[in-house]
Amino acid sequence: MRATLETLGIALLLASIQAVFGLVGLAGLFALSTPLSVAPWTLVTSVYAHGSIGHLLANALALLLVGPLVERRTTRGRFHAFVVATGALAGATQVTLGGLLGPSAAVVGLSGAIFALGGYLLAGNVVSATLFDRLRLSARAQFGLFGLAAVGLTAMTAAPGVALIAHAVGAFSGLVAGRVGLLDAR
Repeated sequence: MRATLETLGIALLLASIQAVFGLVGLAGLFALSTPLSVAPWTLVTSVYAHGSIGHLLANALALLLVGPLVERRTTRGRFHAFVVATGALAGATQVTLGGLLGPSAAVVGLSGAIFALGGYLLAGNVVSATLFDRLRLSARAQFGLFGLAAVGLTAMTAAPGVALIAHAVGAFSGLVAGRVGLLDAR
């Protein structure tokens, strides 16, 4: 549970920094937005930054549910790299594709990475591996199934202001990573 608590600690530290920066109107300094090249550090900081205390608490609860279960299968370094990579990918996809669908909004939060951790648990367990081995689905069919599952998982969180593209990308990334055992320390 160490890496999960470290991740939560980073988010809490950044929340404190955001609060201080907010006093001088710079709270958005950590949010990811387009163009990505203007503030590339936000690919990482946006994963740990949050829009409100409620947002942070909701993500903290979800992280505490799935994080320790993934941690049992991997190393601290892999866990942290996975959180940053999937969170950054989810956020970047959200602001890029979201900008094509309407006005681009900045994005913050751990939810893309949390969906990836949850997806990893869903596709990377013994029951799922046995099922996929017995079904003998092609890689293309598995990708399609993971896409449908990601959309279904994302639909459960649909609400105004929720980064649905980030949730779907996180879930899809986690499902694929879980299927290939990317984080498994063997």
